[in-house]
Amino acid sequence: QVQLVESGGGLVQPGGSLRLSCAASGIIFSIYVMGWYRQAPGKQRELVATIHPNGNTNYVDSVKGRFTISRDNAKNTVYLQMNDLKPEDTAVYYCNAELVHSTPLLNYWGQGTQVTVSS
Repeated sequence: QVQLVESGGGLVQPGGSLRLSCAASGIIFSIYVMGWYRQAPGKQRELVATIHPNGNTNYVDSVKGRFTISRDNAKNTVYLQMNDLKPEDTAVYYCNAELVHSTPLLNYWGQGTQVTVSS
């Protein structure tokens, strides 16, 4: 059974930092593309960042220079370091694991963790 368990969300003031973690089990973690998505109230879920098995990363423009995604294959864990947080970063953040080119497509989601940026 595949599980993705997020942690690290919470309430933070503007300009503050948080680090999200996502621990995976039930998959061969090292071969999956890992990603963080977020969904704010009334908005569609959007991609925040991805990290490929080879370490290549991608970010949505709004978080470039502020967020850093990383992975520890020995711990089956992906992280999202979020600095200089802004109120518009407020959302539920979801961890995602996808095995590219798999048939059928293997794609899994965590349950989400709330991040609230407010003074």
